[in-house]
Amino acid sequence: MTSKILFSLAGEKKILFFSLVFICMLRLVFVGKMGMMPQDAYYSFYSEHLSLSYFDHPPAIAYLLKLFTLIFGKNVIAIKLADTTATLCTVIVFYKLCNAFLSKHDVQKAIMLLLSTLMVTIVSLVSTPDVPLLLFWSLSLLMLYKAIFLEKKFYWLLAGICMGLAFDSKYSAVFLPAGVLIFLILSSSHRKKLLSPWLWASLLLFIIAIGPVIIWNVQNDFASFRFQSGERLQSATSSHFNILNFLGMLAHQSAILMPVLFFGLIIFIFHLLRRYGLHITSIPSKDLFLLSFFLPLFCSFTILSVFYWIKLNWLMPSYISGIILISSYFTQKWLKYQMVFALVIHAVLAIEILFYPFKVKSDDTWVGWRQLADDVEELKQEEGAQFIFSADDYKTTAALNFYMTEMVYAQNIIGKPALQFDFIGSDLLSLKGKTALFIDSSPSFKNLQKENKYPKELLLYFDSVTELEPIIITKQNRPVRKFLVFECINYKPEAKGKLPVASSRLPAPPRKKLF
Repeated sequence: MTSKILFSLAGEKKILFFSLVFICMLRLVFVGKMGMMPQDAYYSFYSEHLSLSYFDHPPAIAYLLKLFTLIFGKNVIAIKLADTTATLCTVIVFYKLCNAFLSKHDVQKAIMLLLSTLMVTIVSLVSTPDVPLLLFWSLSLLMLYKAIFLEKKFYWLLAGICMGLAFDSKYSAVFLPAGVLIFLILSSSHRKKLLSPWLWASLLLFIIAIGPVIIWNVQNDFASFRFQSGERLQSATSSHFNILNFLGMLAHQSAILMPVLFFGLIIFIFHLLRRYGLHITSIPSKDLFLLSFFLPLFCSFTILSVFYWIKLNWLMPSYISGIILISSYFTQKWLKYQMVFALVIHAVLAIEILFYPFKVKSDDTWVGWRQLADDVEELKQEEGAQFIFSADDYKTTAALNFYMTEMVYAQNIIGKPALQFDFIGSDLLSLKGKTALFIDSSPSFKNLQKENKYPKELLLYFDSVTELEPIIITKQNRPVRKFLVFECINYKPEAKGKLPVASSRLPAPPRKKLF
């Protein structure tokens, strides 16, 4: 009887293992088959205009993509390889971090939990600042563990540098130095380290490492800091209580972790805090350490979610320590349920990427960007247009810039804020009097005809606007995307005496041809 049980358990572990291998193999297939996302294009645009920092994010993702495109050329595969390689490094560091906190058996569970998540799939396939953030966040925790628990003082210095590089990836990394201080304040056995010169040397190195981001903000009137903190905080505080935002946050967080892991983590943290109550300092040091890098970030965005829409990737770093925390308490039964969810979700994702049976009614799709660029290039030649622009925030503009050799402009052409496109030195005054093609995405299209409508701002900046035949993107002989096209005559950048944002900046450097 005992032998049968052991055999059954061994067989179950093999099934879980091969399920995980299958999911990882699918991710490799996605690298080759999945097209470019607009986020890939936007951060690739960063990398073509290297800077100390950028309007909406710090620079780490730009330098990562620049490295890989220099080696492999400017193409989608190079972008995906950058994301996949950085994510693989994150998994390796996560494994080393697990060994510091868990038994060998629990380390295996933690790795399986992490690799089963849609979170890992996303960061291994889509370029965002979270790709380097998760790597340097994990490295920071590993260095801090060695500095605090192993008393290896040199690692304080490495921790400071890693925390700085995490901040150079994304501003949410400010929760790293905050987490260190929270842990040391709460930990009776390690509180004396608050007076250690090594801690303060670490924080000094953190400040030095984030120097490029600070310098860029000083040079640009703190535009990025204001956008990511003050302006968003003002938007959140001026919003009304909205339970749907909170429920939406729960939904997409359970999707990226899988419901079993996400709600299991919430229940575990709830019981842990209820068990210790106000005696939080009595929590074992290692658990308290992991909590210090999970709870502040997770709770901050959870509270904010009742007033403001929280994006699905904002909580990702907290799950590095969260997954380690719960691994010891995650039973084989629940691990099996987690893997079933993961298999189903990744199988559905594979079908969608390979065959695209369901149209994505959003510009957040990997389908059609190359065909759009080819059609726009051909249409530009036919109509004799002198420049091209779009006004859907950044996505169409970034995608066209990725595939076309000439500069494609953003919505600052018609006086709207355009994120990083406002900060690349475009001389919009040089376009005065020229004819443009305006490309407008129609993600929820209901027909293939003209729509006879366009942004009212167009007539403020052009003498006349004429709608042309739309560009229809097809896949497997069916229309899947629609782009409206307008010919705009005689550009007037000084419309109503107000210059577009970027017109007062230095001219942009000439664009190089693609590899």
